[in-house]
Amino acid sequence: MAILQKGYSVTIVLAVLTFGGSTRWLLYTEQAPSAWLNFALCGLVGIITAYVFVWITKYYTDYKHEPVRTLALSSSTGHGTNIIAGVSLGLESTALPVLVISVSIISAFWLGHTSGLVDETGSPNGGLFGTAVATMGMLSTAAYILTMDMFGPIADNAGGIVEMSQQPESVREITDVLDAVGNTTKATTKGFAIGSAALASFLLFSAYMDEVASFANESFKQVDIAIPEVFVGGLLGSMLIFLFSAWACSAVGRTAQEVVKEVRRQFIERPGIMVG
Repeated sequence: MAILQKGYSVTIVLAVLTFGGSTRWLLYTEQAPSAWLNFALCGLVGIITAYVFVWITKYYTDYKHEPVRTLALSSSTGHGTNIIAGVSLGLESTALPVLVISVSIISAFWLGHTSGLVDETGSPNGGLFGTAVATMGMLSTAAYILTMDMFGPIADNAGGIVEMSQQPESVREITDVLDAVGNTTKATTKGFAIGSAALASFLLFSAYMDEVASFANESFKQVDIAIPEVFVGGLLGSMLIFLFSAWACSAVGRTAQEVVKEVRRQFIERPGIMVG
């Protein structure tokens, strides 16, 4: 995993350099000479978002971090506590990605809005394009993310071959570690896809509302989700449901684990009772 992360770091450095050069080459305009720099920063926002999503996914799926260790510990007290802990962890994992996406959308829209680009009426109109550039920045490292994804099936197949060929246990231990890393890389790809889709969905909503307005020959203001603050507010409101549910499930799970431990302690301490 450390080697894969080093490769991803190199990919990010190359993406930042090439994205900056591309925006200077393709997005320079005499109307706003410094606009390309704002859009380069929008791309940087997208690249940082991708990196943070990879880190969040690794934190929630890698066995070296607390969430997976807590989930494994809950298995020691039975199936019920394991299910409760798993549901709680899954619901809780939605909070950080939503916060990251919210910050990214607001930042990219603001950078595009302040780029200096204006429409025929003199109103700033670069905000939506800034969000689009941030989406492209996030997708600029997609090739390496997909490469990391392919590590998972390869390691999984290796483990299956070792097991079917009845190799020594020491060999299986090695492939189990590789399989655990493969599970993390596969989860990383899914988290990356969700993050890029969240950024792109804001653009799709805006494009849809523009089309409706052009057909109706009037502004479409009934459900103005194309405003960044409204879109982010919807994301945060939906996320809170999952987060509060996760905290409630986590509290129930911890209490259940303590109950199971106490019952086991009492059974062990009472003489004449055999505990299986």
